[in-house]
Amino acid sequence: MEQPGGSETRGLTGGEVLERTSTGRVNRVPFAVSRTIWQIVRANVLTLFNGIVAGSFLLLFLLDQWRDALFGLSAVGNSVIGIVQEYRAKRSLDQLAILHAAKTNVLRDGTKQKIPAECLVPDDLVVLSAGDQVTADLELTDGSYLEVDESFLTGESEPVEKGPGGQLLSGTLILGGSGLARVVKVGQDTFAYRLASEARRFSLVTSEIRKGLERVFTVVTWLLLPTALLLINAQVHHQGGWAETQETGQWTVATVAAVAGVLAMIPLGLLLLTSVAFAVGGLRLARRKVLVQELAAVEVLARVDVLCLDKTGTLSSGSIAFDALHDAGAEPAEGWKAALEWFGANAGSSSTAASIGAAFPVEDPLPEVSSVPFAAAQKWSSVTFGPLSGAAGTWILGAPNALLDGASPADGEAHRRATALASTGLRTLVLAHAPGVPASTAPGEAKLPGQMKPALLLTFHEKLRKEAPDTVDYFRRQGVTVKIISGDDPRTVAVLAGKVRVGAGRAYDARDLPADPVLLEEAMQHHDVFGSVTPSQKQYMIQAMKRCGHTVAMIGDGVNDILALKEADLGIAMDSASPATKAVARLVLLDGRFDRLPAIVAEGRRAIGNVERVSMVFLSKTMYSTLIALATAVMLLPFPFLPRQLSVIDGLTIGLPAFFLALQPSGRRYESGFLRRSLSFAVPAGLCVATSVVAVNVYAYSGGHNTAAVQTASSFTLSLLAAWILVTASRPLNVPKTAILAGMYGGLALLFTVSPATEFFRLSPPPPSLLAAAVLAAITGSLAIELVRYCQRGTGRPGR
Repeated sequence: MEQPGGSETRGLTGGEVLERTSTGRVNRVPFAVSRTIWQIVRANVLTLFNGIVAGSFLLLFLLDQWRDALFGLSAVGNSVIGIVQEYRAKRSLDQLAILHAAKTNVLRDGTKQKIPAECLVPDDLVVLSAGDQVTADLELTDGSYLEVDESFLTGESEPVEKGPGGQLLSGTLILGGSGLARVVKVGQDTFAYRLASEARRFSLVTSEIRKGLERVFTVVTWLLLPTALLLINAQVHHQGGWAETQETGQWTVATVAAVAGVLAMIPLGLLLLTSVAFAVGGLRLARRKVLVQELAAVEVLARVDVLCLDKTGTLSSGSIAFDALHDAGAEPAEGWKAALEWFGANAGSSSTAASIGAAFPVEDPLPEVSSVPFAAAQKWSSVTFGPLSGAAGTWILGAPNALLDGASPADGEAHRRATALASTGLRTLVLAHAPGVPASTAPGEAKLPGQMKPALLLTFHEKLRKEAPDTVDYFRRQGVTVKIISGDDPRTVAVLAGKVRVGAGRAYDARDLPADPVLLEEAMQHHDVFGSVTPSQKQYMIQAMKRCGHTVAMIGDGVNDILALKEADLGIAMDSASPATKAVARLVLLDGRFDRLPAIVAEGRRAIGNVERVSMVFLSKTMYSTLIALATAVMLLPFPFLPRQLSVIDGLTIGLPAFFLALQPSGRRYESGFLRRSLSFAVPAGLCVATSVVAVNVYAYSGGHNTAAVQTASSFTLSLLAAWILVTASRPLNVPKTAILAGMYGGLALLFTVSPATEFFRLSPPPPSLLAAAVLAAITGSLAIELVRYCQRGTGRPGR
């Protein structure tokens, strides 16, 4: 058995690291934020509908009907566009992920080094503190104590205590404590690497929109086979029956018609444009220095109606500066400066303690007898010095509301002074002292010592981000409720909230929050600013708002925000966030600019609004194609289109315009009911189109017109109606949309007038009477579609 290298205090030597690295024992795993190239190709090519298209293409090609097999080129074009767009997004996201990958602190050759997580090797000594993300399987060494979030592995959000010898699995997060741990497994040998990579890799949106589209696709799939059989029977009957078609070879005509009817039902390109819209959204956000860790977040952006903000690091710049020492009401015990120097020198991931270290620098802090690390839930940390140290006893540094219970006059006076300081907007901490050594400092069992007396009050100040007021105002104008949820003193929070015009000048003290879920929901509905909030309370508050039907986004940067970020529909981390916080967020603001948020929300709304717009067009096409196929099959009429005619009409009135429309700006907030809204237009609009086309066919065949004339008249009617559906769905119009629509009508004009096009697509001019009937049917159908849209607006549905 191999003996571990290194030592408990110096870590591995450079030679030991090189030996392990050269044999491939490093912490690399097949992980990516985005999908692999093969996954992108497979998702855009190997689909059921593409399989039907490919089969139909081969069938027509073998029957020497290659002119009617041009829809295959359209399918190939759809797939290529989807692959290219998603690959561009993948490349951008992967580059950002590499640049901002998690780093790990290790001891090597006796010095502390920060290295990429993938450079870890077995037996490395990892230095852990609150906010770190575990990136390999570790074992805690003697004297270490941590509070760990293992929810990535177990689904349980409650912190788990880990002492010496405890196992830490890859993917877990450090919530509190500090210590050393030895790497025992790396890379693909780790127990949790599959779970960790699966939790954070790219995934297509599994939202209301995608689920709604999947339901539509399921219904269409079930309708394809029976509709195809009915169409074949109708076409064979029109050609004289089964025996006649076999003898004359006209069965190929029936096959072509059936293929045309079936392919017209498939909303080919809708799923493509959905994926493209979100991939382009992720790409645009990446250019704005926003790392999208899951493209599903782009949709959630459009639905957010409640935005929860942490105060420190979000509204404020995140940098904490020591302000001053203040009298707590009594003479401080001897050694207070040595205590502050110790807290400053052992800051860990605490920016507040680090600012103390800047104000009270020391090279060699006083050696401690024992200490209790800071934990967000308890809101204090402590250190105990020996009786001959000059700072004998236990010193506790923490929030006033956690240390001052008001049981003694000294506590009451200190609390009054702390309250006065906090009301000025300063963050306030209390330094307390207790004689002797506490009864227990064992990990997980530490409690505040008795006979504790306040020694000093410390104040800190933080700077409001200059862009914060305008950004908060933007959300207010957009109908998004802004709530500030902070662990700081309510008075401090209220002062900062007032500067961004949130709340009514006061903050709700979270210590008074009701435990009853219904009462908690009421409190969240009636208050916007909260102070003294614990990490678990943040989680419960997010849950309460979600139960009230809100779509909630949470922005934070601290370890105490992790539970809330995970619980929110959309978690957003600032650039200053700890690795653990960034790991659970779906979006990371890499440059820490709070004013990026309006652009982020606008990008989400653009994507989702345009997906809904093009969905109305595609679903209308599926509806009228299905109705036309069923009507002609039941009435034993020839199918009124050739595949090539449907392909070019779809391309000009749906495919190309919809692609450009999917990339247009869209400012309205998304609301639930996507499928209901889309179908409320698509079903009646499709019925209008189908009725008009079938009416033209009935009139034409009753008047004895030939098949070619009927197909041209039907194509003309369908082109005008499909174009009007696109016009209706594109409103309100602007210059780019008008240009897109003008291009569509120009293409249709060329299709029906230019000789090469009319010959290839068999669009010969119909007799005047039939042309007049087609124009009348198109005008009537367009008016009916306009009435449908007017009624939809009248019901107050979005999309007007």
